Amino acid sequence: MNILSKQITKLPVSIILITGLFSTNLANAQQLSSQSLVTATLASEKIAQDDPYVMIEQAASRAFARIKQEQKNIQSDPEILRTIMDEELMPYIDYRFSAFKVLGKYARSVDKKELLEFVSVFRQYLITSYAVAMGYYDDQTVEFEPASNYANETHATIRAVIKDDARPDIKVAFKVRKDSRSGTWQAYDMVAEGISMLSSKQSEFESILRKEGIQKVIENMRESIRKPIVLQNNTESNASIKNNQSEING
Repeated sequence: MNILSKQITKLPVSIILITGLFSTNLANAQQLSSQSLVTATLASEKIAQDDPYVMIEQAASRAFARIKQEQKNIQSDPEILRTIMDEELMPYIDYRFSAFKVLGKYARSVDKKELLEFVSVFRQYLITSYAVAMGYYDDQTVEFEPASNYANETHATIRAVIKDDARPDIKVAFKVRKDSRSGTWQAYDMVAEGISMLSSKQSEFESILRKEGIQKVIENMRESIRKPIVLQNNTESNASIKNNQSEING
C-alpha cells in the first residue's frame, strides 16, 4: 500500500436510507424512521456551487455528521459506502475532467466509444476508491484553512487538516475548477501530504495505455470495482484491505 493509499483514507462523505429493519420493535423502528428522515432531508439539499470554499467545507461537514450517524449500518454492510460516495461526493466532482486529465495525450487517439466507456467506468472507479478510503474512517474531524476571495478565479485549492487523536495530522488539499459555461465549481483532484491522486493514477495508467491500450486499463478498473468494500477496524479483514488498497491505488 503506497503513501497515497495511507493518506487519502480519512475522507468521509454521506449516507443512504437503510431498509429491511422493520421487524425490530416499535421503539427501534421509530428511531430508525427519525434517523432516515434526517438522512433523506440532508441528502436532498444540494450544496451551492458558486463558492468553492463553501462547497467543499459544507460537503465535508455534512459527510462527517452523516457517517457518524450511520456508523452501525456501515459496520454491518460496508457496501453502503459506495452509495454514500455516489450520492454525496460525486455531485461535486468533475469526474469527466479528471478522466481526461488521467488519460492525458492518449485521449486524443482513443475511439469515441472507448472514450465514453472509459469515462463511465472511471466514475465508478472513483466511487470505489473513495469507498475503500472510507473504510478507514474512525471519527476523525477536519479543519479548513480560512477562506480566500475566489471572485476572479477559475481554479482554486481548498486546504484542510484532518485531525485524528491516534495519528499525526494529515494535510489535504482539494483542487477545484470553475466551469466556464455554468459558472459552478467542482473538485477534480485531491492532494494528500503532497501526493496528487490524479497524478498517481496518471502515472499508473500511462505505461498500460502505452503497452496494452485503453481496454486493459478499463479491465483493470472493472476488476478493482468488483472487489468488496472492507473496513480497517475489522481485524479479520486487514489483509483484504491491504490487497484492495494496493490494487486501487497502484
